[in-house]
Amino acid sequence: MFRRTLTLFVVGLIAAWGAPAWSQVKEIPWGTAAVGSSGHRALVGLAEVLNREMPDYRITVQPATGAIITMKGYATGKFEGYYGADIGFYEYANDINRFKGFKASVKRPLVQSMWTYTIEVGTAVHSRDKGKFKGWSDLNGKAIFTGLLPWDVRAHLERAYGALGVRHQYRQVDLSAAGSLLQSGGLEAFIIYTAGETAPASWITEASLAADWAVLNPSASEIEGLKQFGFAVIEVKPDVFKKDVHADKVVLLPFYYGFHVGLEVPENDMYKMLMAIEKNAAELAKADASFAQIAKDMPGFQRRGVTSSVDYVPIHPGLAKYMREKGVWDAKWDTRVAKN
Repeated sequence: MFRRTLTLFVVGLIAAWGAPAWSQVKEIPWGTAAVGSSGHRALVGLAEVLNREMPDYRITVQPATGAIITMKGYATGKFEGYYGADIGFYEYANDINRFKGFKASVKRPLVQSMWTYTIEVGTAVHSRDKGKFKGWSDLNGKAIFTGLLPWDVRAHLERAYGALGVRHQYRQVDLSAAGSLLQSGGLEAFIIYTAGETAPASWITEASLAADWAVLNPSASEIEGLKQFGFAVIEVKPDVFKKDVHADKVVLLPFYYGFHVGLEVPENDMYKMLMAIEKNAAELAKADASFAQIAKDMPGFQRRGVTSSVDYVPIHPGLAKYMREKGVWDAKWDTRVAKN
């Protein structure tokens, strides 16, 4: 009897020791942009949904100084998920700008796996100076805050300035001081942007309390020039910014953003993650207007996101499975699906 009891006790201990391994929750420390940014706000909402819908995973939001830092962090093993944009993938693939010389440090390659919204960038000046500027070319030589150095919004806007030959003076400032510096004349312009064509970053909203800024749209000839250089150009309604922007339209340049993981998340789990996002897209958009685009058309948005970056980084097999099922896959991408 004692021997039988001991045997059951040992078996029970083995089962107890083994249970955590069988039911272990996978941690995903997911990198995103700084607190106060569109990316941070979006991932907080996204993590809440995924933690509820996928109990085998636990996502923690890890703010960094910019999306590019999270991309590098994933590639070097610091994060398990990252915040990545098409312009970041472009620089990574071509070993240029913020990724120049980085390839030697890569421990695991970047993979695109989930696209969430576009970010649309533009320029603002103080309303008192509105008459001084007819377009972006008039910003030549001016002191401008185009965003924090690691930010993709800065890279995208400065790439556009470069296409137009604008040689501005970059000013690195604290986000909380951008409005007051524009008001005092320490800056002559700063970047403005929205997420999903609907939601400005909270620091821009705060800057609006310190300075009465006005949108500075590129001129008609500049818009044509930007299009010739391959930039998409859209118009959003001024009321998106919930202030008088002293113009009847706001011209912005969009690019694609997503929250990505690598092949450590298996194909079927990535597929389930995308299905969970689609299921809860309306809830996400209600909490954060940035998600309005995927609430409107989740499969179509994945297609547009993949199109923006398919030449730069491979596609997660879970995303490929989702897109095939939804009828938005292009057979020419078959060779671009990532493999372990």
